[in-house]
Amino acid sequence: MATEEGTDTASPLDEVMEDIRPELVQRVATEDRNANRDIYDALEDE
Repeated sequence: MATEEGTDTASPLDEVMEDIRPELVQRVATEDRNANRDIYDALEDE
């Protein structure tokens, strides 16, 4: 989190979220792809 002086102070939660963010993004993208498979397949076939 940035302060007025411009330095970053990361909380323990920020550090943990930074570590797991790529996995969360991948899981959400996979789940979205599975939930909307027919739309994605139609777009690929265009």
